[in-house]
Amino acid sequence: MTSDAPQNDSTQLKQNSLSAPAERSGFTRALAIAAAVLLVSGTLVELLHASAVVGLALRCGGFVLFIPFAVWRRSLLVWTFFAMLAGAELGVDTPHFAAQTQFLAEIFLRLIRMIVAPLIFGGIVTGIAGHGELKGVGRVALKAIIFFEVVTTAGLVIGLIAINLSQAGVGVILPAIVGAAAPAVHHSWQDVLLNIFPENIAQAVAQNQILQVAVFALLFGTALATMAEAKRAPLVSVLQSLTETMFRLTRIVMYMAPVAAGAALAFTVGSMGFATLLPLMKLVATYYAALIVFVLLVLVPTLLIARIPLRRFWLAVAEPAAIGFATTTSEAALPLAMERMEEFGVPRWIVSFVIPTGYSFNLTGSSLYLSTAAIFAAQAAGVHLGWGEQLVMLATLLLTSKGVAGVPRSSLVILLATAGAMHIPIAAVMMILGVDTLMDMGRTAMNVTGNCMAAAVVARWEGELQTQATLAQI
Repeated sequence: MTSDAPQNDSTQLKQNSLSAPAERSGFTRALAIAAAVLLVSGTLVELLHASAVVGLALRCGGFVLFIPFAVWRRSLLVWTFFAMLAGAELGVDTPHFAAQTQFLAEIFLRLIRMIVAPLIFGGIVTGIAGHGELKGVGRVALKAIIFFEVVTTAGLVIGLIAINLSQAGVGVILPAIVGAAAPAVHHSWQDVLLNIFPENIAQAVAQNQILQVAVFALLFGTALATMAEAKRAPLVSVLQSLTETMFRLTRIVMYMAPVAAGAALAFTVGSMGFATLLPLMKLVATYYAALIVFVLLVLVPTLLIARIPLRRFWLAVAEPAAIGFATTTSEAALPLAMERMEEFGVPRWIVSFVIPTGYSFNLTGSSLYLSTAAIFAAQAAGVHLGWGEQLVMLATLLLTSKGVAGVPRSSLVILLATAGAMHIPIAAVMMILGVDTLMDMGRTAMNVTGNCMAAAVVARWEGELQTQATLAQI
């Protein structure tokens, strides 16, 4: 009996040590649920104009309860989500102050732009020259381009069907300022191809033309791979160290991501407000419904067919997608997306090639947006487009959307070009700017997710995707 006492005590201590984290996790989860209830209740009270003071008190209580959950989880995704909620609240309550917070998001974006070019260059070159992947580059490029075209076409079609079903533009009153038809901005196929190749690598880096940087890296890596081992080894070693350093720098910069996300959302809400957006909410709802359909009918089946575990993939892309959603720029999420997909099991050389290339050819969220917004503009302007004309519009969007990733607000440029070709008044396109940021959040998150999916699928087709067990051994 006496000899069993120490064993029983040690067993009890072990059980207590195991149950303590579980109890704390359950408690913080309950706090998160209570916080969500208070936040939703406070928002509803505000929307119903019941009592502004009560609504504010409920939302503040929700934020206070959410803090212990965020501290306990220590997750970039949770912190980013909390910062987005706080930023939206700041934009509603103090719009003038919130409109001055954009500089925080701009600092974050500048730091990201500083990382992107050397990260892509080092990843591609070391993959080709350092791991003997020269033969696989052409094969991966072909598979990636085919995948990009199929998925973006599916996005265009789903957006077209969604806006025709909802008829969101019918009955919308155009602004009083009605301009002439939008001037057509022509992007011939020669222009698209020409824009892929850099004439000056320093200029490409300065203008953040990531596709041109990727092409230069491909050519540089190919040239380096053809050299003798003794001559290429020192440079490959330096570039491998450079790439590792840039990934480490990415982790440091990402600590600022929640602050940047909150500041970006505070600026958006504070500068625009919600009241002016209500007439266009049907368009926003149609777009997000189309995004959900795209996820269910295209993204999930593709992952299942490629035998990619859904839960692991979601955990890998959640943080980059959240950063893209809050900052409305895929560029901000690029370094983290590359790091997460490498951790997921995609080889670095495939990640470094497929994801940057996808920023010009695999904008799945943007393809949904373009078809939805173009038909909405036609409906709002009273321009009837038959199915044949709508198919022509789809083909135009499919071509003009390639190779303009480096153009700021490129979606607007493409919409204006399409509007000019279809004789749609420019006012019908410009009125979408009121809700463009709200839609840009969703399309950026989908662009990031789609590019991560492309990297995983291409790696699976190549037989290079490492399983969780293999990664654990490494």
